[in-house]
Amino acid sequence: MYYFSVSMREVAFIKQNKEKWLNFEKTIYNNQFKNPDELSSLYIQLMNDLSYAQTYYPKSKTISYLNQLAAAAFQRIYRTKRTKTNRIVEFWKTEVPLIVYEYRRYIMYAFIIFGVFITIGAVSAAYDDLFVRFILGDGYVNETLENIQSGDPVAIYKNGSNWGSFIGITFNNLRVGMLCFILGVFGGIGTGYILLVNGTMLGAFQYFFYQQGVLWESVRGIWIHGAMEIFAIFIEGAAGFILGASILFPKTYSRMASFKIGLKTGIKILISTFPFTFAAGVLEGYVTRYSNIMPNWLSVGIILITLGIISYYYLIYPHIVHKKLKTHVATI
Repeated sequence: MYYFSVSMREVAFIKQNKEKWLNFEKTIYNNQFKNPDELSSLYIQLMNDLSYAQTYYPKSKTISYLNQLAAAAFQRIYRTKRTKTNRIVEFWKTEVPLIVYEYRRYIMYAFIIFGVFITIGAVSAAYDDLFVRFILGDGYVNETLENIQSGDPVAIYKNGSNWGSFIGITFNNLRVGMLCFILGVFGGIGTGYILLVNGTMLGAFQYFFYQQGVLWESVRGIWIHGAMEIFAIFIEGAAGFILGASILFPKTYSRMASFKIGLKTGIKILISTFPFTFAAGVLEGYVTRYSNIMPNWLSVGIILITLGIISYYYLIYPHIVHKKLKTHVATI
């Protein structure tokens, strides 16, 4: 009887506020508010409703819906603040972190899926001697074995000129990232495939070096550029999953409206990875080739710094920006 009464109260709560929420939704996504004060007033009303729902209906889907509206309001409030900051700087400083915070669960999904595929690649290489050759190709494996024998396991990354390597590597990584996002249009399955290919390749690749007894030599060399390169891939995977989810789960929007929102959001996340992709290309073209003559502290330091920068930007900084914006709105 208690459950029935709670359900009835929730229905009444939704019915009472539905029109207000829909109007708020139109106001937010169509930029129909007249000024920041109006938006802030609407936001406060929304937060009151969200707080009420979290208290009395903690398992309700209404909470998820109101959370999305609140996140969208965060972005609009920041956009309407007067600022002297360059628009491009504001994009990476505020807009992207807020989007990442709003869709942080997709980053978690991409990370878990990519991690599973890496594990599959490593386990497959451990139980099937031919798997590494199947994934990486005979040419790569044979050349790497020769390099290991000569005492430089990552010599394959030293072929060609610095500039040529940087250009080729960067464009290839950009291509993979864009494919990872664009193929999300197939309900996320295409994105999953890109993560599958790259994840199993990475797992088999690292196990191969472990099997040859040169895992540490490979890590201290390859991950100089790999920290940003690999991290960017699953961020791009998250963008692809957002695009796929916008088609499969339109929620209260029409499917086309949901797709447009997912496309716009995913593109922004994709673009945010480009500086890291370029940085990885520079490191691979100009730094990785000298890993064998570097002291351990330098190569490990570069790896930790690059991994720390990109991890901070996508995992920690969005929470800081979100908290700062929430405090700002509360003082309006």
